[in-house]
Amino acid sequence: MRETETGVAGDAPDGGSAQASPRERLISAAMELLAASNGKPVSTRQITDLAGVTAPTLYHHFGDKDGLMEAVVARGFEEFVQREGTVERSASPLLDVQRLWDIHVHFGLSHAQLYMLMFGNTGPGRRPVLVEEAEHLLERELGRAAAAGQLAAPPAQAARAILAANIGVTLMLLADQSDQPLTSDDIAALPLSAQTRDAVLRSVVSDPSLVDDPERGAISTGQPSYVAAAIALNATLESSHPEQLSGTEMRLFLEWLHRLSSAPEGKTPGQNGANGES
Repeated sequence: MRETETGVAGDAPDGGSAQASPRERLISAAMELLAASNGKPVSTRQITDLAGVTAPTLYHHFGDKDGLMEAVVARGFEEFVQREGTVERSASPLLDVQRLWDIHVHFGLSHAQLYMLMFGNTGPGRRPVLVEEAEHLLERELGRAAAAGQLAAPPAQAARAILAANIGVTLMLLADQSDQPLTSDDIAALPLSAQTRDAVLRSVVSDPSLVDDPERGAISTGQPSYVAAAIALNATLESSHPEQLSGTEMRLFLEWLHRLSSAPEGKTPGQNGANGES
């Protein structure tokens, strides 16, 4: 039975105070229909019928169907970030980054249509805040790796590269996905996902062999020791903000560390042909 609405606000029917609000019912209905749509369009009438409201209620809360879909995407991002944020952390940040990658892929394949809305329709000026939150979550894990001397790139740069690859792999797997649901273990073993994950991780760590044994710890691979040390110190200072340095001093110090951490292998910043370039 459809609800009896008061005006366009979609008030709950008599005795329905324990029900979800009309706004929540619309979001839930849209997400349910989207999940079962197999890529086919979902109509406004389908959504309002399932939610038990009339079209004016949808327009009151969201403006139009596009506004409702934006709310659905926001809800999807909330669930996505929450799922990644509640992962129990281990003593190995690189292992945790691998696990976050697999969780990302699992979420995408388990919420195919929602994921396509979330990540398949991005463009200039359309970068949701929650995408940045997901990137920052990954950056925090990589900051742990940097502080342990395991990273060969700044955490923010590494996080952006990993997230970009993670999204690309998930979208490609969605295009090839069968109707058979996959478990987390299945996804971790998918060749495309595992190979791409490990390849992008090898490109940002100080010792590529750590990717195959992330709990072993950092081992020098010939990169100048000052680079790994600068990255580690940079990550530590950015997170702690010691009071011993003024804001100007901190910015200058971090700039020096950034120059060190970006230096080409085998060359100390400041070297040139006039003073010691080999």
